[in-house]
Amino acid sequence: MLQPVSGEEPMTVDLGMPATPPPVLAERRKTRQLMVGSVGVGSEFPVSVQSMTTTVTADVNATLQQIAELTAAGCDIVRVACPSADDAEALPAIARKSQIPVIADIHFQPKYVFAAIEAGCAAVRVNPGNIKKFDDKVKEIAQAAREHGTPIRIGVNAGSLDPRLLAKYGKPTPEALVESALWEASLFAEHDFHDIKISVKHHDPVVMVRAYELLAERCDYPLHLGVTEAGPAFQGTVKSAVAFGALLSKGIGDTIRVSLSAPPVEEVKVGLQILQSLNLRPRKLEIVSCPSCGRAQVDVYKLADEVTAGLSGMEVPLRVAVMGCVVNGPGEAREADLGVASGNGKGQIFVKGEVIKTVPEHKIVETLIEEALRLAETMGETGEGQPVVTVG
Repeated sequence: MLQPVSGEEPMTVDLGMPATPPPVLAERRKTRQLMVGSVGVGSEFPVSVQSMTTTVTADVNATLQQIAELTAAGCDIVRVACPSADDAEALPAIARKSQIPVIADIHFQPKYVFAAIEAGCAAVRVNPGNIKKFDDKVKEIAQAAREHGTPIRIGVNAGSLDPRLLAKYGKPTPEALVESALWEASLFAEHDFHDIKISVKHHDPVVMVRAYELLAERCDYPLHLGVTEAGPAFQGTVKSAVAFGALLSKGIGDTIRVSLSAPPVEEVKVGLQILQSLNLRPRKLEIVSCPSCGRAQVDVYKLADEVTAGLSGMEVPLRVAVMGCVVNGPGEAREADLGVASGNGKGQIFVKGEVIKTVPEHKIVETLIEEALRLAETMGETGEGQPVVTVG
């Protein structure tokens, strides 16, 4: 409680997760709306998270197993590659048995676009830059997609840009990517087909951001964000977070895919964390921990890792603070739903801003996990927001 000025009533501070919706940096850009299976894509729906299987699609069991893992991680939509006839033949079973909408990813052969639509895929991604005589097939594709209620993603990539535009611009500039996407969208529009979302991906976040900014100015289609070939886990996470943050903070973007040279579940984890950090998804477990320094009197890294592992899978929004010294520790611990300020071989445990007990250092992790589970159970019963835990 804050100390009152003489003669005034005591002031209280309401800690923990806010009851009202958290603020966002900008309103979403207004777009057309479409349905990818059961998932809405557009400004009236939450930003969705996608990933792509790494299995051979023709191996139905392996592909469905990976889709199940992605679903458990929180993935909203999954994409599968379809480079062969065997893959196309597997699409009906995968689309039927998947727990989340399946998008077929088509390159080179236009016949697989029709196969994916007939298979009941929730959407089809086409790459106009490398599908043979794609523009000549737009009328047929639009007709088939309309009859089956199948949205189309026009996916333009810097690495497979239409040769005509490469010749015009000299390289995959933002302007070249946007011109390619809008040209293809206009061909579909000529046949009164508008159930489209667009992506203009580049490996350079600066080029990618500019391309999406230009695209957002020139159309109202929903946009699928992605930094293509972003790289290994660490580099790709940073590049994707920078690019997505720059766009989503301006309200640009309706569905995202983090492209990592890592297992696809890691892509989903990063994507969800980006959205939660921007208040575009409800925050779940949030560990606030200090980076440690010469003032720390406990192993903060070990404490934070053990608390995170112990609370893995918690679905309630809980902020837990794990703090290692007396400078910022007590203040951060008070601001969290649950926290510990550590020092001199002991830890002060805070719940909702109040010290509830002091425990020996070897009991800090055990106590935090017990209190977190108790808080989560209480919040689940009352329907209130989830707690926050800070580690530092």
